[in-house]
Amino acid sequence: MSWLFFAVLTVTMWGVYGICLHTGQVAMADPVNGRWKAFLFVGIAYFLVAVLAPLAMLVMNGASWDMPAKGVTWSLIAGFVGAVGAFGVLLAFGAKGSPAVVMSIVFAGAPIVNAVVGLALHPPAGGLSSLRWQFVAGIALAAIGGCLVTLYKPAPGAKPAPTATTATADE
Repeated sequence: MSWLFFAVLTVTMWGVYGICLHTGQVAMADPVNGRWKAFLFVGIAYFLVAVLAPLAMLVMNGASWDMPAKGVTWSLIAGFVGAVGAFGVLLAFGAKGSPAVVMSIVFAGAPIVNAVVGLALHPPAGGLSSLRWQFVAGIALAAIGGCLVTLYKPAPGAKPAPTATTATADE
């Protein structure tokens, strides 16, 4: 069951990704270039986690450095589409999409795209007509859920009034 822990870890990290990215963008205090500055640090974090950590694991495990071209190519494509997706999130924020709406669309839509591409690349033995109704219902529910969260997200609360401590620190 350790896979479940790691899956929940991923859901948690990706679930807060948009909020953290938007917060970082706003905290850059640069309305024109803040999102690009934030994305630069996302890239640095990716380097630390996605380059140094696996490099250390490969060295610690005494792994072979033989890497077939097909594996390298598909892995680079995966990294590219992941980075373009993250860049797309920033572009959506820059086009006035709120984190709640953008991320709801992303996280409801991604499993649907994954299912469709997976079916196209690896069709079921009995063809598409052999798909179980529960699978089709899951796809429909993901689409409906993303739509409902987007359309009926709660309005943000009022910003807290500045306290005496905050007011003095700002002056």
